[in-house]
Amino acid sequence: MAVSYAIEVKGLRKSFGAARVPASVDLRVERGTMLALLGPNGAGKTTTVRILTTLLAADGGTALVAGHDVARDPRAVRRVIGLTGQATAVDELLTGEENLEMMARLFGLRAPAARRRGAELPAEFGLRPAARRPVRTYSGGQRRRLDLAISLISRPSVLFLDEPTTGLDPTSRAGMWETIRGLLAAGTTVLLTTQYLEEADQLAHRIAVIDGGRVVAEGTAAQLKSRIGAERVELSFAAADLPLARRLFPGDWRDGDRLSVPVDGAADVRRLLNRAAENGAEVVAMDLHRPSLDDVFAELTGAGVQGVRS
Repeated sequence: MAVSYAIEVKGLRKSFGAARVPASVDLRVERGTMLALLGPNGAGKTTTVRILTTLLAADGGTALVAGHDVARDPRAVRRVIGLTGQATAVDELLTGEENLEMMARLFGLRAPAARRRGAELPAEFGLRPAARRPVRTYSGGQRRRLDLAISLISRPSVLFLDEPTTGLDPTSRAGMWETIRGLLAAGTTVLLTTQYLEEADQLAHRIAVIDGGRVVAEGTAAQLKSRIGAERVELSFAAADLPLARRLFPGDWRDGDRLSVPVDGAADVRRLLNRAAENGAEVVAMDLHRPSLDDVFAELTGAGVQGVRS
């Protein structure tokens, strides 16, 4: 059965002086799924989003969004997409409801339909109590939810989220995650850039890592994590039993007193503990370490978590 892609990108590139970012990006996003785009500062994530949303012209390559060519038919692309950027784009003097109604008119809705959307969306995004208050009184989380509501006025089939939860507190971020999950469940296709690797891990069906203007890895979170090895268990032994433990387990010892061993499930851990107990080596502490997207990101790009943001 043929796979239907909402976003198809081939050889996309853009130059800023001597810098080419992206240098050559290839991406495909299946309809109704989310692709998270990760990469260090300056890797080209936001530039790619700006090209795909017709805000910036590419220097080369091709890009189709919902079957429409971004370069040849930008108006058709704009009719089917929504965009929430890194900064909120709302009028602080207007109420939330007035912002929504104004943007609905700009999207081309007639006045009655615009008023209906302005009244409907606050309820969908948990903004009903604040809908008739000036936006200047909103919290950061409320502003971001209003931004997202505005991007959905035209009921887009493809939604671009460029770091939508940056600066939000954990409670507001969790609320945004639930809203995004609801959009995915309703069939919306989402391309997300984020500086929070946990966000990509929790929400995205697939993840693409960009470095040096190119996609250096792509797959599910589990597939990317498997690239850097299996789970590891760390065992700490009683000081008196360390010489015995080192003879029993001549493997990777961290800081001289912690054994680090790759394991494949609970059975491997049980065998290690049984062998230690049978030989009289007392285990006083145990930690299980699973590969994380932080580990994947560091290995693929050489950057820490603080380097994710564009």
